[in-house]
Amino acid sequence: MIHRRAQNIEIPRNAYSTPKKYKTKQRERKPPPQNSQTPHPNSAALGSNPSTHFPPMDDHQTQDLVKELVLRLVSGESGGGGRDAGGALRFAHRLLSSRLAPAVLPDEHALAESIKRRLASSGRPDDALAFADLHSKLSVRSRPASLWPLLYLLDSLSSHRRGAAASSCLPNLPTAVPPRGPPTTGGKPASRVPGTPLGGVVLVSKDPDNIREIALREYTELVLDETEVSEAALVRDVLYACQGIDGRYVRYDKGSDTYDLPDAVRVPRSTRTLVRKLCEVGWLFRKVRGFISDNVSRLPSDAATEVGTVAQAFCSALQEELSDYYKLLAVLESYSLNPIPTPGSDSGVSGNYLSLRRLVVWLAEPAVRMRLMAILVDGCRGLRGGGMAGAIHGHAQHGDPMFQDFMGRLLRRVCSPLFEMVRSWVLEGELEDVFGEFFIVGQPVKAESLWREGYLIQSDMLPTFISPVLAQRILRTGKSINFLRVCCDDNGWAEAATEAAAYVGTTTSRGGLGYGQIDALEALVVEAAKRIDQRLMDVIHKRYRFKDHCLAIKRYLLLGQGDFVQYLMDVVGPELSEPANRISSFHLAGLLETAIRASDAQYDDRDILDRIKVKMMDHGDGDRGWDVFSLEYDARVPLDTVFTASVMKMYLKIFNFLWKLKRVDHSLTGVWKTMKPNCIVSSPFYKEGTSIRAQFVSVLRKCQVLFNEMNHFVTNFQYYIMFEVLEISWARFSEEMDAAKDLDDLLMGHDKYLTSIVEKSLLGERSLGILRNLFALFDIILQFRSHADRWFERIYELQLRGKGKSKTKSKETGSWLDGGRKAMIQLAGELFRKMGEDLDSIAKDYTASLDSFISQLPLQQHVDLKFLLFRLDFTEYYSRVSSSK
Repeated sequence: MIHRRAQNIEIPRNAYSTPKKYKTKQRERKPPPQNSQTPHPNSAALGSNPSTHFPPMDDHQTQDLVKELVLRLVSGESGGGGRDAGGALRFAHRLLSSRLAPAVLPDEHALAESIKRRLASSGRPDDALAFADLHSKLSVRSRPASLWPLLYLLDSLSSHRRGAAASSCLPNLPTAVPPRGPPTTGGKPASRVPGTPLGGVVLVSKDPDNIREIALREYTELVLDETEVSEAALVRDVLYACQGIDGRYVRYDKGSDTYDLPDAVRVPRSTRTLVRKLCEVGWLFRKVRGFISDNVSRLPSDAATEVGTVAQAFCSALQEELSDYYKLLAVLESYSLNPIPTPGSDSGVSGNYLSLRRLVVWLAEPAVRMRLMAILVDGCRGLRGGGMAGAIHGHAQHGDPMFQDFMGRLLRRVCSPLFEMVRSWVLEGELEDVFGEFFIVGQPVKAESLWREGYLIQSDMLPTFISPVLAQRILRTGKSINFLRVCCDDNGWAEAATEAAAYVGTTTSRGGLGYGQIDALEALVVEAAKRIDQRLMDVIHKRYRFKDHCLAIKRYLLLGQGDFVQYLMDVVGPELSEPANRISSFHLAGLLETAIRASDAQYDDRDILDRIKVKMMDHGDGDRGWDVFSLEYDARVPLDTVFTASVMKMYLKIFNFLWKLKRVDHSLTGVWKTMKPNCIVSSPFYKEGTSIRAQFVSVLRKCQVLFNEMNHFVTNFQYYIMFEVLEISWARFSEEMDAAKDLDDLLMGHDKYLTSIVEKSLLGERSLGILRNLFALFDIILQFRSHADRWFERIYELQLRGKGKSKTKSKETGSWLDGGRKAMIQLAGELFRKMGEDLDSIAKDYTASLDSFISQLPLQQHVDLKFLLFRLDFTEYYSRVSSSK
């Protein structure tokens, strides 16, 4: 059977020749002792050379079979040369003496299945079936796992025969070159076994006792010849570089910004590459240490002005990580003192030596951490406070547990000052931000602007792990505390903050919160905000009676107190008809007090009534008292937080509009009193002849029709303003006022209340065009009142003349009272004609302005203005008149 196997072994020529690069360094080996076994019949050639002896093997029969196989193979090529046969025999014994198996798993079933599939796929199904049958028979008769070596050898030889790559990692081992010439055995040509190939291949995995060790020694000697610097010196210089110190050979080059060996130092390229890779840790360390030095290693005065607490905490955390790095370097320094063993000379050498390759393993994890610290250092340059903490947090989103642990440990140190600022602000209302690092910044303002402008959020200082919603909540909580303390002179917030902290389960002392406790922080902020805002709402509503003051403004500045407004109009009307520069504000204040005492306003709280004051606006030449008169409400601290100067200016704008509307309504009421029907019927002109009577009745009819049109418009518009605008807006504001949970909700509700009034009252920026038409209508109505007063004054004078009750003589020539009855009738006719012309002109202007006003109402965006159009044109009269033109 051995002979059959030998027929399938092919040993290539020149395969055992020694590589050229190792010939000069090959060492002489001690020949093994000679074997005392009976030689092979062809052993004459082997026995003549002492180098042909091989070590004894346990099984003598196996030795004989191996010798016979080698001799047969070599004799078939070299003719039985003893020297070549001796080298081949020694090589065969080294192979067979190896104790290592191929680097594959011994799976007999898988290998057999692979061979069967290969045979079947190559078009040999009969051979596949025969192999399967033979394998099953041998498996039954042989021991378990005893067929795998045979199958593996046959499969490897078959693969090599096909010229494909070997299926394992076993190298082709060389053999001695057979001599040329016909093969002979004992002087006679040896016959080659039929089917025996001219050469063979032997596959092995490892030879730790001889070839591998020899190759390593020779490679080491070659490397030593090419290197002028020992590995121990390079290790020492690399350790220096890892500490940012220049060594004897490895130095820092500022031009290339790296640690490297000079080109003059002769080392292998692989060693140079390895040194560069290791020195990357030193380059990263240099960057991190430079950042720490720039931020910490300064004079105390400079550090206090430029470095904040977050940056100091960051540098402290980096310094702590570098401390662990220094400890590792100390251990490596101690290891580097042990000599580095060479192959074959490891006896008596400590195993804790340090080579460049071992240093790669030692510095693998520190290099990852140092690289991460360098990335953080580069990302944090120019940042401070919350911006720096947010930048560091951005690198913490990593799936590697080592990264997460490192970043968590670092961020707990870095964010400690920031969380302390949040705790102090939320529970105490104090901004402990000396270096401007907190995302909330305070600025000096007046008490009335404390809530709106006193504290703001700096978006560039807001860390990414705090959401904008949570930041707004944090801002409002601290503002509420400061508002209660400064504006309301209240200390109840302290108890509310303590209760909130106790409810959440956190402490009010320092260090109670830290990074990774965002949920606890949010719970504390939410609970503290709820309790402190509730305290603030109680103070605003109960102690300072916010709703009562809002109602007072509605009643007096928005003219909701009807009897007070009517009496005030009657009292100050004659005074306001004078030029503005002749009116005394003190006199008007007295008239205001008179109006209050004459109406139901006298029953209001005296504190509210004392806040109502007269204000005379700036006036120019030609302005009347009606144009500059206004009322104002004195909103004191803390109410001036809601009723700011801009808000009161908006109230003043609404008051002027409503005051003009009330004046127009009051004027029409005066016209109605003047032209009452009983006064007209009792007029002597009504009893005169047909001509003067018809003229008089026609003029009065025109006046009455125009009055009715104007009264219809003013009545419906005033109803719209007072009920659909003011009352509905107030009802909604009252609901929002009761539902407000914090001062921001209250301010928002009040702003919506004012905005609703302004937009619905045509006082907004988008209603300027229609507002001009409305004021034109008001001016026409006031003009009509002025003309009506003059007309009826003249009519009453003529009536007195007709009754003969006036005996006085006017000094003016052409007076209406001169000239007797005929002259009186002539003057009356002239008066009625002039009245008719003036009425036609006023009616024409009024109709044009009213049509323009009504045509612009559908174009307004607010939906309530459409209801105003519906009220004004309920019968569609104006629509028909407009369409007929």
